[in-house]
Amino acid sequence: VQLQASGGGLVQPGGSLRLSCAASGSIFRINTMGWYRQAPGKRRELVAAITSGISTNYADSVKGRFVISRDNAKNTVYLQMNSLSPEDTAVYYCNAEHVSTTGVRGIYWGQGTQVTVSS
Repeated sequence: VQLQASGGGLVQPGGSLRLSCAASGSIFRINTMGWYRQAPGKRRELVAAITSGISTNYADSVKGRFVISRDNAKNTVYLQMNSLSPEDTAVYYCNAEHVSTTGVRGIYWGQGTQVTVSS
């Protein structure tokens, strides 16, 4: 299973960006998909996650500003980021929990996409 993230870039404070992450390969079933971020000198942290049943979970710092969604038919997860601030600057990584036909669970990560919020 491979994850390909896209949509990062440079945006001014108060602006918006939409990240996408598509899973491909030998996919049987994907459970939870999520977005994490890592700022320079800081640990990787969970930003938002969404289950296959569309239940969502957000970090307190992004509640009310970010929206996670997914298209199960496309095996794709999205992160709509609004009201961005410089504190949101980080490399954003997507991940997914995949279950194989034999029930083996694995966590897969995308390559990361840089989000920079600056004037």
